[in-house]
Amino acid sequence: MLRAMSSIPTIATERLTLRPFATADLDAYAAMCADAEVMRHIGDGGPVGRDVAWRQMAFFLGHWPLRGYGMWAIELRASGRLIGRAGFINPEGWPGLELGWLLARDAWGQGYATEACRAALESGRNQFGAQEIISLIRPANVRSVAVAQRLGATLGREIDFLGQPALVYVHADRPPR
Repeated sequence: MLRAMSSIPTIATERLTLRPFATADLDAYAAMCADAEVMRHIGDGGPVGRDVAWRQMAFFLGHWPLRGYGMWAIELRASGRLIGRAGFINPEGWPGLELGWLLARDAWGQGYATEACRAALESGRNQFGAQEIISLIRPANVRSVAVAQRLGATLGREIDFLGQPALVYVHADRPPR
């Protein structure tokens, strides 16, 4: 059982700020969600409209008071620009407490996902008491597999998830530095 948080914490890393989503994030987040390449391995594997992006942001915010943890918006500290999301989800019927991430395409390949997820894992374990953390990754998503492995996760099994195969990566109790 995780400890409930009364508010959404903000986390600063060397280059990033993990913070709650805000209404002002909708344009940037909707643009990410409209990019077919960004969304290729997420959900049904296709882009989603602005309305769905808004509902996702609302889901991420609502997850915090209901579960005591959730997903953060990822912002570049140097510019304040929203570049993605990272954090935890575990809605009813989910296969487990998932650490997930999504980045705008121009933010790929710069280590931001690993940096954000390391901070999320540390916070999840230290602040929320998170244990048994998984990441659900489509088999063809080699970039996310690499991130999970850099975080110390190992392949547990393959499942059918939302009508498609997904690899279940299990995160070590203490991620490598």
